[in-house]
Amino acid sequence: MRLSVLDQSPISEGSTGAQALHNTLDLAQLADRLGYHRYWVAEHHGGPMLASASPEALIGPIAAATSG
Repeated sequence: MRLSVLDQSPISEGSTGAQALHNTLDLAQLADRLGYHRYWVAEHHGGPMLASASPEALIGPIAAATSG
């Protein structure tokens, strides 16, 4: 079975958007090490709890941080 991750870059209470994006990179690396098939990022605008406003901006750093 091939598994995927959908990451919306949630901003935890007391955290920042920058930390949420750092957590996204950490999660992408973990998913890569565990052999997940795909890593999906979401696009949400204007919400105070999600940092993922631009998947295009996340794709490069995620690709650079993983082997996929």
